[in-house]
Amino acid sequence: MTYVPTALTLYLVATTTSLAWSMASLAACAAGAVAAVLIFYERVFPGLDPAAGPSELPPAWPIEIGAISVVLVVAWAVGAAVRWKRATTAALVRHLSEAVVADERRRIARELHDVIGHSMSLIAVKATVANHVADARPQEARAALAVIEETSRSTLTEIHRVIGLLRSDGDPQQAHLPVPCMADLPKLAADARSAGVDVHLTVNGETEPPPGVAMSIYRIVQQALTNVVTHAAPTRCTVTVDIDGREAAIEVLDDGPTHGRQPRAGPGGHGLIGMRERVKLYGGTFSAGPRPEGGFRVAARLPYNANGAGT
Repeated sequence: MTYVPTALTLYLVATTTSLAWSMASLAACAAGAVAAVLIFYERVFPGLDPAAGPSELPPAWPIEIGAISVVLVVAWAVGAAVRWKRATTAALVRHLSEAVVADERRRIARELHDVIGHSMSLIAVKATVANHVADARPQEARAALAVIEETSRSTLTEIHRVIGLLRSDGDPQQAHLPVPCMADLPKLAADARSAGVDVHLTVNGETEPPPGVAMSIYRIVQQALTNVVTHAAPTRCTVTVDIDGREAAIEVLDDGPTHGRQPRAGPGGHGLIGMRERVKLYGGTFSAGPRPEGGFRVAARLPYNANGAGT
């Protein structure tokens, strides 16, 4: 019992210091205990009066050294195990926090890519039109500049919303910023038409999907139309969105450029990767590739439940 305080101190050392220091402390405590027991049995014990009754442990130094060593080693082992568990838990929490941050950064990067890619493609097309017809058809040039102005302003609003996610910490002022939804699909089609793409948009289903699903549908259609504007305009394009309350099916078909073929982004393009990642979040399916009859096809299915989570 004399060594219980030593065992408690050793436990504290094992839980708060490195393994090397705690093992050195264990070795020092064990060496001190052995030396104390040996000195006691050599110089003190022979001069003591015999015990009146039997003791729990026979008066033998090997037994006493063994019992003390067991107490010290158990206290050290428990402390080392506690320290290992704390370190493992802290590492796991740190890893999960880093994973959450990385996921958020990827999500924001996808949002910025979709917003900037679509808007800059439209602005580039309209700027080209305005530059070519500025002298001959000033009215058409002014109309193109008006589209550029409107697109620029809406894009700035979208960028402010996305960047606000980086610094928003429950700020109620962030709530008024618009989030893309199904009602914004006609605006996407109108923007593509102004860039020379004859878009036919069809939305089937009276059930409004959850906000997260609606935004994913919007972003997929937005990126698909951006690819059409960038690589195939002028052309015809059909956008079909079917919603039945359990799944959203998206299909975007274009006929290809009317004046010669242009390179189309392959499966490794950032736009297609972003669409595929959005579909993957819901456990859905995604395909994109050239059509046998010409043009390009993008198809996606997003299964979801009533809460808007993927199935």
